[in-house]
Amino acid sequence: MAYFDAASAAPLHPVARQALLASLDEGWADPARLYREGRRARMLLDAAREAAAEAVGCRADEVVFTPSGTHAVHTGIAGASAGRRRTGRHLIVSSVEHSSVLHSAEAFEADGGTVTRVPVNRAGAVDPSAYAGALRPDTALACLQSANHEVGTEQPVAAVAEACRAAGVPLLVDAAQSLGWGPVAGDWSLLAASAHKWGGPPGVGLLVVRKGVRFAPQGPADERESGRAPGFANLPAIVAAVASLRAVRDEAAAEAVRLRELTERIRARVARTVPDVEVVGDPGRRLPGIVTFSCLYVDGEALLHALDREGFSVSSGSSCTSSTLTPSHVLRAMGVLSEGNVRVSLPPGTPEEDVERFLDVLPGLVAGVRDALGAPAVAPAAVPTRDALVVDALGKRCPIPVIELAKVFGEVPVGGTVRVLSDDEAARLDIPAWCAMRGQEYVGEEPAERGAAYVVRRVS
Repeated sequence: MAYFDAASAAPLHPVARQALLASLDEGWADPARLYREGRRARMLLDAAREAAAEAVGCRADEVVFTPSGTHAVHTGIAGASAGRRRTGRHLIVSSVEHSSVLHSAEAFEADGGTVTRVPVNRAGAVDPSAYAGALRPDTALACLQSANHEVGTEQPVAAVAEACRAAGVPLLVDAAQSLGWGPVAGDWSLLAASAHKWGGPPGVGLLVVRKGVRFAPQGPADERESGRAPGFANLPAIVAAVASLRAVRDEAAAEAVRLRELTERIRARVARTVPDVEVVGDPGRRLPGIVTFSCLYVDGEALLHALDREGFSVSSGSSCTSSTLTPSHVLRAMGVLSEGNVRVSLPPGTPEEDVERFLDVLPGLVAGVRDALGAPAVAPAAVPTRDALVVDALGKRCPIPVIELAKVFGEVPVGGTVRVLSDDEAARLDIPAWCAMRGQEYVGEEPAERGAAYVVRRVS
């Protein structure tokens, strides 16, 4: 089985396994106690904190170990915003942040705060000037991921941090996807990360709070981890997490070159061998191992099952692979095609032959899914009969509304319109994306008795 979903969770690194097993015998006692076993556990914890600080590029007393990366994000946002409550109740996030950040933003709003969500371009990157423009006198905190978890695009953290520092606003960086590849550049104030993203065991997060940042831990007070992560720490898992971080960092330079070549191969070959595909994310400023593409007229769940049967584990941001029936918030914010979406995220050590086999089988699997759905193989050559058509796709889910549009589009002349009636949230994203891919005009969305009417004008 070829595991291509490292952005969700990387396989446990061999060094992490060794460190975990070794520390189970040495790190089980309470590190706050003064007897021998406690002192031994304390030495392990202190050594792990020092090593984590070295990897991040901060002081050891600025590092806190948390039960998860999500916990680190929630704790960081809640503590930093509470610490600056007198300044104001305004929070800035990007529209493509991890759900842990967006959920914290929703909780912040529910508690009476205001949130500015900074948009991204079609490659998934923010404009630093947009962050600078969003800063206000009452801004308590700004948040920005170092790199996107779905499309791999790296964010201009250093430039955003500079703007925030000039305004006296702390910046929290979600570095979950990038920390295994290297430290985060820029004068940031807080950082969160998650060990299972770099090959450590699940259940360990990092929260870094720079000295001088006003921070008020929320919830009942606790004497452990500076009061920021209550409860008895999972010391063996912490030791394993930091050991694996150091190990992947030692391998990062060479492995980044190798994985970048493999993902570039995927980007080029998929675009060349799979018709009607959109490869998304920034082509240059990106993490080494992540590549994402969306296939027109494809049911994402069917494609993922087909790949699984061929021995490939991948993930998707398509609405048709989700119980919510809505496309990924990242793809939606970027304005790119969501149907038939596949995210390939290669773990370190991925064999070249696995990537080659994936590229060999993918075109046939995509064609098979399209055939099963009755998707048009080529643009219809129908004789125009009416200046305007209405396609009733109500109750039909991704990718059927777009398939129905494509089937009848040739029946209207140049200048004619097609109105697609749909109550599928994905249609709001995928119909404009179809127009962009086909060089047709997306007129806009109109209200309808059910759902909405998406209007497309034929221009060629």
